[in-house]
Amino acid sequence: MKKLRMAIIGSGQIAQVTHIPNYQSMDEVEIAGICDTRLEAARSAADKFHIANYYDSHKKMLEELKPDAVTICVPNKFHSSITLDALESGCHVFCEKPPAITTEEAEAMEKKAEEKGLLLSYGFHFRASEHVAFLKKAIDDGKMGEIYHAEVKWHRRRGIPGWGCFTNKAIQGGGPLIDIGAHMLDSALYLMDYPEISYVCATYSDRIGKTSKAGLMGSWDPDKFTVEDSLFGFIRFKNGTSLELQTSFAINQKERDTRSIRIFGSCQGASVFPLEIWGEENGQLYDREYPFMEMRDWHMDLDRNFVQACLGEADLLVTAEQGSYIQKVIGMLYQSAETGKPVILE
Repeated sequence: MKKLRMAIIGSGQIAQVTHIPNYQSMDEVEIAGICDTRLEAARSAADKFHIANYYDSHKKMLEELKPDAVTICVPNKFHSSITLDALESGCHVFCEKPPAITTEEAEAMEKKAEEKGLLLSYGFHFRASEHVAFLKKAIDDGKMGEIYHAEVKWHRRRGIPGWGCFTNKAIQGGGPLIDIGAHMLDSALYLMDYPEISYVCATYSDRIGKTSKAGLMGSWDPDKFTVEDSLFGFIRFKNGTSLELQTSFAINQKERDTRSIRIFGSCQGASVFPLEIWGEENGQLYDREYPFMEMRDWHMDLDRNFVQACLGEADLLVTAEQGSYIQKVIGMLYQSAETGKPVILE
C-alpha cells in the first residue's frame, strides 16, 4: 500500500486532539515529522505521538523530510506564508480554516496551488457532515426547487475563548465571524452553489468583550480585546438570492450555544442542524425529521477526504477556489461593519 508522508506544522490543540490521531488511525498515512516555533512543544508532541522527527522551523522540515503533504495548524496570520512555502516545496496542503486573513492572501494561495498542480484544502469540517451531504443532494436533484434565501447563525452566550490569540485581531484577523461564523457561511454557500455577490452590509459589536473578563470558556483581558464579539450581516447575490448571518462569541441569550443553517427554496425549506425538511404535498403541509441519521466524526471525514484526494482516490470536498470565495465574503462583511457602509460590487 502506498503511504502518504504527512508533516504537521503547529503542535497545538487542533493538531493533537484532531489531526494527528486521525492520520495515525489511517493505514495509508505516515506522519513523517512535526514542527512548532517552540522546539520544546514540537519535541513534546513528537514524544507523545511517537513521531520520529521534530523541528522548530517548517522550512527546514520541508527541506529535510520532503513530505508529500502538510497539515497547517497555526494562528491565522501565518496560514498564507506557510501554505505558500509548502506549495513551493511540492507539498499538497491541508490548512486549518479560515484560509487566511485577507482575500488577497487566499487568492495567492489558490493561484500557487494551481501553478504547482497541487491540492489545497481547508478545515471546514461541518461541510463533511452527513446533514450537509443529504441536503446538497436534495438541492441538486431539484427537490427543494429554487433556493432564494438562507439564514446562518452561531451564537455563544459567553464563549469568548480564554486561551490562545482568539481576541487578538492582528493574529486572528477577527473574532467570531472568521472563527465560528465561517463554518456556517461555508456550509450554507456550498449548498447555494456560490452565487455571484452583489452587495454586502454588516454591523458588529465589541461591547461585552471590552467590558467583561470571564465567561464559559475562560477569562480574557478586556483591555487587549481587539476583535468583534458579535457580527450581523446581509448578503444579496446577483441572481436575486440572499443570505442573513448572525454570529457571536458573547451575546445575552438564554442558551449557552446555538448554531443553525436554514435554507429556503420554492418547493421546500430545510434546517441543517438538526436536519429537518418542510414542505407541502397534495395540499398538505409536512415536516420531516431524520432522528436516525448517523453522526460521524466530521473532522475525520474531512481528513480522510484530503488523504484520499492526495492519493488520487477521491475529489477534494473543500477546494482552494471555494476557500477564496469564503475569504472574500468574510472580508466584505468586515469592511462593511468597520466602515458603516455597504460594499457594492455592481
